[in-house]
This record gives sequence, structure tokens and C-alpha cells, in this order.
Amino acid sequence: MRHFGHIAPEVRQRLFHQEPCAFTADSPARLLSAALGATLYSPATRPRLADDIVKQAGNGVVSMVLCLEDSIDDADVGPGEENLVRQFAELAARPGVEPPLLFIRVRAPEQIPDLVRRLGPAVRLLSGFVLPKFTEERGMPFLEALATAERACGRRLFAMPVLESPELLYRESRVETLEGIFRAVDKYRDRVLALRLGVTDFCSSYGLRRAPDMTAYDVQIVASVIADVVNMLGRADGTGFTVTGPVWEYFRVSERMFKPQLRQSPFLEVQAAELRAKLIEHAMDGLLREISLDQANGLLGKTCIHPSHVLPVHALSVVSHEEFSDAQDILRPERGGGGVLRSAYTNKMNEVKPHRAWAERTLLRAEVFGVANEDVGFVELLAAGIPG
Repeated sequence: MRHFGHIAPEVRQRLFHQEPCAFTADSPARLLSAALGATLYSPATRPRLADDIVKQAGNGVVSMVLCLEDSIDDADVGPGEENLVRQFAELAARPGVEPPLLFIRVRAPEQIPDLVRRLGPAVRLLSGFVLPKFTEERGMPFLEALATAERACGRRLFAMPVLESPELLYRESRVETLEGIFRAVDKYRDRVLALRLGVTDFCSSYGLRRAPDMTAYDVQIVASVIADVVNMLGRADGTGFTVTGPVWEYFRVSERMFKPQLRQSPFLEVQAAELRAKLIEHAMDGLLREISLDQANGLLGKTCIHPSHVLPVHALSVVSHEEFSDAQDILRPERGGGGVLRSAYTNKMNEVKPHRAWAERTLLRAEVFGVANEDVGFVELLAAGIPG
């Protein structure tokens, strides 16, 4: 699979200076953690789940979470597990199908080895588990269960803990909770693919809900948690983990609504302005701003609950030609001793030592999401990626 792999090769060639790389579920963890992109959640109870997975893969989704936790009723957990086992078997029986990276969000540690056993040979399609309300105390049993299941099936399985507990939100317990989370995930570092933020649960502790024209960063109590999570768990010194962006709750938009306008060519400035107005009208401007703020605050990828969110996340994750040029200049071998240089675009200063970690992260993102051609921007990438 690859990002934008659902669009024609000749279109990718026109859009990209460097195309996104191909990867599989067996690729190195460092690559996969950057490649998660827009991780689409789906209730595990959907009766045509296998069809849904194949459809979303064809539309550019590369990671999905099949949820047995908050997205379904307590009474539906058993039927949801049974449905997952059936749907995985059906998916495994389809010749030539390459699904996205698939994760199961469980409620209790004992579900992990039980589901792995029940999946049987179809476990080859499973990349891992999402662990809810993660703290050191609650999370260690999940990680131990994951290790047990991995040994039993002989397949590498990843964990994606969700940071969403009240202890993490409350000021008096936050640092201690973060220290405990770090101890737990550091012990299982090779199996923790990414840390996910449960901002909806944070807001619920205070009876809050952000409006569609606001980002998570406008809710100050939430923004402070994100900052502390990145501070303690997302460092670029080798101790940190990939931290993904929070969910966007609104989806009053149809991708097909934009299709006639976006298919026009060339993409004139007025068309981009019209598209922006449409996005604002349909509550997507907040999503676009939040994705940009996620990236500015060190987050990579995003939890998504609607297919219309996937393409904006991926389009805004593509590295611009200017960013790529700066990163390459900073990391040239002859720059190893440091120094300051003017960017190739002659509009900024690149300071080799302070900007090195940024450049390394940028080139990793370029590897998985690609580098746009000089004259290609968000609108063109969004247009090209709309299915059909």
C-alpha cells in the first residue's frame, strides 16, 4: 500500500516531486508509525465490515480501527467480537485483497489473546490493538496480554494506547500519570506504534464540546494536556513516540459536493478561494486548521470517524517542495558541523543544528506522504484524491 496509491500513476507523477513510498504491514515500525495518516474508526458491529474495509482501502485509507469499546453498546460486545471473527475470515478469503493496517480497539486485556485465538489464520490481517484509557496501572495488563498473544500467534502485533483518562487531565495528577505512562510504554517500546489522544473524553470531564469553528487548541484545558503529552512523550531525542492528532467530530460535508468544482483545470486562484468558502460553509475549515495546528505542535496523523476527513488529513500531510528543499539542505553531510545558511527559496534562515530534528522528521514524512511539485498545493492534492 501507499498514500495516494488509489490515484492513477500518471496523476501521481504530475503531482509529486517525490512519490510516497510503498509499505506493508511488515515494514519497520518507524515507517509505519509515520504512515498511519488518517486512522479511520469503525464500529466492529457493522454487518458488511469486510466490504467497508475493502471500499475504504480503495479510497486511500491506510489504517483502520475496528472498535469494540465506546462506539458500541455494552450489550453488543459479544456480537461485535463474533462479527469481527466472521468478517476477518471473509476478508482473508478474498484473493488479491490488501487491506489497510487493521487494529482492534478492545475494552479488557483478556480480549486480546482471546480474539487472536479466535481469528485463527486470519490473524495475518491484524496489525495490533488499540488500548483504551491508558495509564500505567490500567495499561500494563493490556501490554502483557499483547505480548502473550504475539507469542501464541507468531505474528508481530502493535499497541496503540489511547491517552484519555481523567488522571491525565487533572492538573494535580498529570505529571505523575505521564511519568507512569512513559514507564509502561518504554518497557514495551518495540511494540508501541503510536500514542493516540482521546480529546472527547477530556472534554467530557468538564462538560465541554468544541464547536465546528473551533479546534482542540482553542479549548485551553485540552491544549494544555496536548502540550504536556508532547513535552513528556513526544520528544525528538530518541525517547519519544509518535503522538497522533485528536478526533474531529463534525462531518456535514459530502466529498462529491466538491467534485465538479475540483475537477476543473487549471486550478486558478479564484477556484481555490471558492473551494475554501465551501469548506467553511460545511464545517470543514475547523478541521483544516486543526490539522495544521496538530503538525505545528508535533503531532502526526489523526483519529478520524468519517471518511470525508481522510483526504484532507493526507493532503495536508504531503511535504511541500519548499519544506523538502530546506530539510535536504540542513541534512547535507557537509553541514554536519553546524552553521547557518539561507534557504534555497531565499525567504528564511536554516540553522543546521537547531533545525536538524525538524529536518529528519520532515524527510520521514516525505518518505511516506511524498513531496509535492513546486506548483502543486492542497487544492490539487485534494482534487486528485477524491474517488471516482
